[in-house]
Amino acid sequence: MSDESPPPGDNAPAWSVSELSFALKRTLEDAYGFVRLRGEVSKVTHHANGHVYLTLKDDKASIDGVIWRGSVGKLMVRPEQGLEVIVTGKITTYPAGSRYQIVIDSLEPAGVGALLAQLERLKERLRDEGLFAPERKRPIPTMPAVIGVITSPTGAVIRDILHRIRDRWPARVIVWPVVVQGEAAPGQVMAALAGFSAFTPRPDVVIVARGGGSVEDLWCFNDESLARAVAAYDIPLISAVGHETDTTLIDFVSDRRAPTPTAAAEMATPVISELRASVMGASQRLTRAGGRIVEDRRQRLISAGRGLPRREDLLAVASQRFDLAAGRLSAGLARNVAVHDQAFARVSSPLKPGLLARHLTVEGDRVARVSARLSPAVRRTLGSAAERVTSLDKLLRSLSPDGPLERGFARVHHADGSLARSAKGLASGEAVELVFSDGRRGAVVDGKAAPKGKAAPPDQGSLF
Repeated sequence: MSDESPPPGDNAPAWSVSELSFALKRTLEDAYGFVRLRGEVSKVTHHANGHVYLTLKDDKASIDGVIWRGSVGKLMVRPEQGLEVIVTGKITTYPAGSRYQIVIDSLEPAGVGALLAQLERLKERLRDEGLFAPERKRPIPTMPAVIGVITSPTGAVIRDILHRIRDRWPARVIVWPVVVQGEAAPGQVMAALAGFSAFTPRPDVVIVARGGGSVEDLWCFNDESLARAVAAYDIPLISAVGHETDTTLIDFVSDRRAPTPTAAAEMATPVISELRASVMGASQRLTRAGGRIVEDRRQRLISAGRGLPRREDLLAVASQRFDLAAGRLSAGLARNVAVHDQAFARVSSPLKPGLLARHLTVEGDRVARVSARLSPAVRRTLGSAAERVTSLDKLLRSLSPDGPLERGFARVHHADGSLARSAKGLASGEAVELVFSDGRRGAVVDGKAAPKGKAAPPDQGSLF
């Protein structure tokens, strides 16, 4: 209240506007410090600083509400236009505007119908964006080597999946444990998806699984952020949340939806025994088909062969011509020999030894006459040249390295064929070759020098 004293005759003190506003604020907060309020959301505004401003109304009245940034992340559902909710908070005033409002601490849908209505609006928006389109869904690998499973590490779900995969297909299973209920579930599932994308070895297919439950229990799988992460995921994904009658938002954006976790394991894996039987059956069909093809070709060849003439008929004329030619060949060869014999007799009859002798006598006389006509000087020149040739031949014979060999000497050659010119050039144990006039023999040098003044023994067998 104001410190000024009241005017004379007036005992009621005067309030300032601020005093009255804050007094009303305290009164409302004390009287309505905890309020549960049910109404329909309208005029939702998400401020840039993270606060959310909205209006709650029914058919007769409305009240403004505010959700501070610290409480927005704890909300069970996202406030949307037309959603019927139950909020918990306190009533306060906004002194600057002379209005009261509710500060909301928690917000939840007013029953399952409100949840489903909100879900339908979200599904409609995602469908309009094309996230449910069949053409954007990828096929599940036929024979995966690595399977990723995102689920709770406890409970029957993971046991059923592992047991089913083990019975059907020898794949490696990597389990990423997450919570599958509550506010933390969407964030943990998105973190698991990102982890599998960067994991080594990278899974060929990923299964997101959870057992059955109420709509509220499965509501975390209707999260918009999780649905968009599943739609944009780069690994084929199978959604197996709840039982066959349960449907969540990620069922529509995943590549395949399985009615149960066990069915998801069956979708992700083939049956190896069936594959073996299929391969064996295909092999047998291939063998039978190959046999039928060979038999068909054989029959066609036989049928085509019936229309061809016989081999004997084709060769009959040629064979007969060959026989006739062979018969004429012997007689022709005999006649040819007789003709050539007669021609040879005609040519050889003039050739007699007397004729050859007369021819030689005539040619000898011609040589004698030519020789008589040669001058004495030519004779002397020829004689001098003959003497020089004779002397050069003697000199050649005296300088020939093979000449001493005729007189009992021998040459010593190294293994490479070079001539050994001194005793120093021969090493002990070296293999050498001795060349005689009538042949060659191998020898090994013993390394010992012969005694001075003594002649070498005539037998040199030790060198061979």
